[in-house]
Amino acid sequence: MLRSLVSAIFATALFGAGIPIANAASVAEEKAEYQAKVKEVLADLYRVQPSAKKAVQSAAGYAVFSNFGTKIMFAGGGSGKGIAYDNKSGKKTYMNMIEVQAGLGFGIKKFGLVWVFAGKKQLDQFVNSGWEVGGQATAAAKYEDDGGAYQGAVPIAEGIFLYQITDAGLAVELTVKGTKYYKDDDLN
Repeated sequence: MLRSLVSAIFATALFGAGIPIANAASVAEEKAEYQAKVKEVLADLYRVQPSAKKAVQSAAGYAVFSNFGTKIMFAGGGSGKGIAYDNKSGKKTYMNMIEVQAGLGFGIKKFGLVWVFAGKKQLDQFVNSGWEVGGQATAAAKYEDDGGAYQGAVPIAEGIFLYQITDAGLAVELTVKGTKYYKDDDLN
């Protein structure tokens, strides 16, 4: 029973992560779907945290993901689609994410993530090597002397900040466990 439950969660995560299926939409339709989700997440972020717009626009780059997760009993998983943007070159990189978590719980959660990269090095590392996140973070965001610039964001590493938007607004506490971000080879 538990094995089939875990298998179902992983199948859901893989399907939502953009793994090709027999009747997959065309590349143009997939890109349009990613772009629509990104637009929605950014609109939600700017509505609940207006100062985030300046932080996103003035950063070296940013990445926006629309995510969906489920948790049943002792296992959970999620998947998401997004786009990373290089603010200097204007280049877009289509990406996916997959998440695996353990612990007791029940629920389905839809949320958006906006990664903000203060430097080109951090952006390039995220896009080219992916990113694996584990653990929990709660803090006031500050980078160099720009403490107010990232209000509402959680610092992930030096020069990397993350906004999490839920149906209830901006999340003050962020928990990400076993999350992997990677390029979508079919769309890039």
